[in-house]
Amino acid sequence: MALTVFGSINLDLVVDVPRLPQRGETAVGPAYRLLAGGKGANQATAAVRAGAEVRFVGAVGSDAFADPALQHMRDGGVDLRPVRQLEGKTGVAFIGVETSGENQILVASGANAHVQAQWLEADLAPGDLLLLQGELRPEETAGAIELAVERGCPVVWNPAPVPAGDLAPLVAKTDVLIVNESEADELAERLGLPSSPEAFIDQLSAKGALVIVTLGANGILAGQGGVRYRLLPPPIEVVDTTGAGDAFCGAYCAARLRDLPTERALREAIAAGSLACTAQGAQTSAPDAATIQAMADRVFSEK
Repeated sequence: MALTVFGSINLDLVVDVPRLPQRGETAVGPAYRLLAGGKGANQATAAVRAGAEVRFVGAVGSDAFADPALQHMRDGGVDLRPVRQLEGKTGVAFIGVETSGENQILVASGANAHVQAQWLEADLAPGDLLLLQGELRPEETAGAIELAVERGCPVVWNPAPVPAGDLAPLVAKTDVLIVNESEADELAERLGLPSSPEAFIDQLSAKGALVIVTLGANGILAGQGGVRYRLLPPPIEVVDTTGAGDAFCGAYCAARLRDLPTERALREAIAAGSLACTAQGAQTSAPDAATIQAMADRVFSEK
């Protein structure tokens, strides 16, 4: 059983600034960094670093950004044979990171806007785990979920950003839903659900799905079929939060592929997200399996 990631590939242009700009304001940093990114690529890199067998379905452009955007996935051992090179631009993200580690992101989709769910037909094997985000066209995400259901593939969906359209059918077919607080708020409003994380989780997880709300430095709330989890991360020194959520998603999938109990899988995901905050870059910060497993023992459970 392998992990198939259907998602975005970007090249990140990162500027370190003393403080993130407000609307209409310019923030100035001393230099910029070019780093491989895109939520799909970040999560694939995190999963392979955490020990999973990973293939990636997506696209880059025909420009000079294509090769560096794929570099970390290639070096890490992600199967990139399904990735297509299209005419036009590779996706790009413009990221400001302030001294506290908080970030602000603008994305130009480029080739990601032309990725098609039908590409999965040749590469999604029955029983594979499918991981998706929210940076592709909503109709293609919907098509990918439909194909996964047809082939008996569990779906892990991190709708970041939350896409347009009718989300109820997609959520209903998702086995694991991973959202942060703001995404949970938006989903609750769009689906007519309670806004409190606990009630949101209870309603969506009642039929057996695992619903996870990440709370940054406050850990996670999760629930599945009436069982709740409240886990707190160990103290860390934050350098850059850019890749934390993606590291969480990738490590969770790697743990699930090892058939770990839910709480242990969540512990490893929190450990990976926490460790990713201690280094710069969305992909370069992804920790390896041994480091994740050691840190997971320091994750606290709040009953």
